[in-house]
Amino acid sequence: MTRRALSLLTAALLAVLALAPVARAECAPERVDLRGDWGQARFSVEVVDTPESRAQGLMFRESLPRSAGMLFIYEAPTRASFWMRNTLIPLDMLFVDPTGIVTHIHHEARPLDETPIPGGDNVLMVLEVNGGMARAIGIEVGSELRHPRLDQATASWPCEGSAPN
Repeated sequence: MTRRALSLLTAALLAVLALAPVARAECAPERVDLRGDWGQARFSVEVVDTPESRAQGLMFRESLPRSAGMLFIYEAPTRASFWMRNTLIPLDMLFVDPTGIVTHIHHEARPLDETPIPGGDNVLMVLEVNGGMARAIGIEVGSELRHPRLDQATASWPCEGSAPN
């Protein structure tokens, strides 16, 4: 096992183990919770929700903490496409629909690559995390993301205290 793979696996295990209370915790704007048949995970996130902040994204950053990510939020569902221009670290991109369901995952986007990375239609959010993290944790299409900026009335996994769907 490579040093990078071992590091990602360790970070993934720590993220999952630290999440025993996730099911009971309330949502917070600075984090996302994910769950699926694989378990649960939590990432601290920086929210980017303006055209300017979304265009900048993680460009020029040399690192991203293992349990951190960037959450791109659109005003309305859209056809999302990304690239890695001026992005120096490999990333996994999780494309999320308006109900919080992960509909597409692009694994290990290559730094500085300007090839378009299509995420599909009906994308409301995109979560970027360190490259390899989604596979290390087991996150897959169909996983649920919880965040207060989702419409809680239609969210697949609503925040605590929200009305169930």
